[in-house]
Amino acid sequence: MTTEAHPVPELAADVVEQWRAEEAQLVELLARAQRGIGGIAAFRLGPTPTVLVTDPAAVQHVLGRHPDRYVKRSHRARMLVGDGVLSATGDAWKRQRRLLQSQFTGPGMRRYEQRIAAAALRTAQRWEGYRRSGETFDVAEEMRGFALDTVWRALTGLALDDRTDAELRSVERVVAAMPTLPTNAADARDAVAEDLARIDAVAHAAIEAARTADTEEPGALRVLLEAADQHPEYTDQLIRDELVTLLVAGHETTATTLTWLFLLLDRDPGARDADPQALVSETLRLYPSAWLLPRHALEDDVIAGHRVAAGTDVLVCPYLTHRDPALWPDPERFDPTRFAPGADRPAHLGAYLPFGLGARACLGTQFALRESTALLELLLPLGPLTFLSRPDGEAFSITVRPNGPTPAVLRAAS
Repeated sequence: MTTEAHPVPELAADVVEQWRAEEAQLVELLARAQRGIGGIAAFRLGPTPTVLVTDPAAVQHVLGRHPDRYVKRSHRARMLVGDGVLSATGDAWKRQRRLLQSQFTGPGMRRYEQRIAAAALRTAQRWEGYRRSGETFDVAEEMRGFALDTVWRALTGLALDDRTDAELRSVERVVAAMPTLPTNAADARDAVAEDLARIDAVAHAAIEAARTADTEEPGALRVLLEAADQHPEYTDQLIRDELVTLLVAGHETTATTLTWLFLLLDRDPGARDADPQALVSETLRLYPSAWLLPRHALEDDVIAGHRVAAGTDVLVCPYLTHRDPALWPDPERFDPTRFAPGADRPAHLGAYLPFGLGARACLGTQFALRESTALLELLLPLGPLTFLSRPDGEAFSITVRPNGPTPAVLRAAS
């Protein structure tokens, strides 16, 4: 540790107490810390010190350069995803990540192109029916259905059927309940036991079906089963955990991103002419898939000249980094031209990290971007949506979701 290092500036205790009294969301406390102190700010919610990191260089230090110093601890979603790659640590995580990464990056993505296209076409055909009939539909529900259908096809090779779709509503209920569940793990599991049992039943039925399926195009689930032939740690329980992890991470984030995108286009219809990739990228700037990335410091360190002691909880917050006016001019404005070719954007890697950064960045990034653009290429030509009502805010859980329903009708393109 260098002698030039200084303590991290700390948010005043009375500001934290005021936040508690207001019973505000955590993001509001983090925003106060960032506004009041800057890109590295400390505060205390209890006996353990907490450091907020939003400065791009500090973000890169924590996530990109030193992932072994700043590690994940028990993930709040562990009751749902078990020991899947999202919550795994150490050598187990490295093995699991290596196997799955080959499926969702580079050449491995090619096997999913037709499945993505089929799921997008299924949704586009349904929207064409809405346009003809004038029927009201919920955009968030539609995006959930598309994203779940896509990841189910990737995992099993099969289109999502109505019964499985209904049973997997349990995933959404568990995710939505997480912020309010008891802190004790056993009590939390008991509170959602019925939904967890439904999820287990779907997962184990899919595993058994994959074992006996006779198809030339097996899904990622078959890859996990084949791994068990050489790696005994791939028990049915771990395969279940990986399956549920991919279901949660593979549909919740994409569905939320696409829902926000259509809400943003409703406010700024002129942006409809932007490239679909730019639309998705700008939506992810405002509503990153991973809005908060908690880490735990294993050893003493220095971040951007500030001392961070071993045992400190470190919160990297892409949501606030992406809305920093020093990095992104007029940051609250939806502007897809920020991501047009040749546009002037922050050069530092830590300034834009909607899927995380470094070794533990989301392994499904390419898949999520491809399915999002594939759907938009079919839906945007159908015409603009008219929302009959709009959510009045954001709900912060695993993702940042609209906090209400999104009923809309589809008008024919003029």
